[in-house]
Amino acid sequence: MYVKDILGGKGNDVFTVSRETTVVELAKVLVGRRIGAAVVADGDTVVGVVSERDIVHCLAEQGAGAVERAVADVMTADVKTVSPDTTIDDVMALMTRRRIRHLPVLEDGKLTGIVSIGDVVKDRIASVEREASQLREYITA
Repeated sequence: MYVKDILGGKGNDVFTVSRETTVVELAKVLVGRRIGAAVVADGDTVVGVVSERDIVHCLAEQGAGAVERAVADVMTADVKTVSPDTTIDDVMALMTRRRIRHLPVLEDGKLTGIVSIGDVVKDRIASVEREASQLREYITA
């Protein structure tokens, strides 16, 4: 299984924000769209990822005033990315090793999607269920 297989099922929509977007603006969008992170972009260039976890850390460190900060101040700038041809095993290893929950997908330097830990878990569960079904069919046939 590859990243492109997950994107084929969920789509390529990625919500992006600019560096100047405030934390409170981002939080409203994350809640409204029911997503856990957004990619911070400067034009077509990915410059960061900002997640719910980043927002919580910012609030814990800086208090209520943190909500008026720009996402550039709280985003993860050392962005790890994957390609559509990255295997799901490699995605899981990277997410586990780096404690990352969201990975932008780049193809030829262009943002083409995002994969979350939830997407990977959903894919793995579906794969195990398919395998179990095939084994049941084989045994009963």
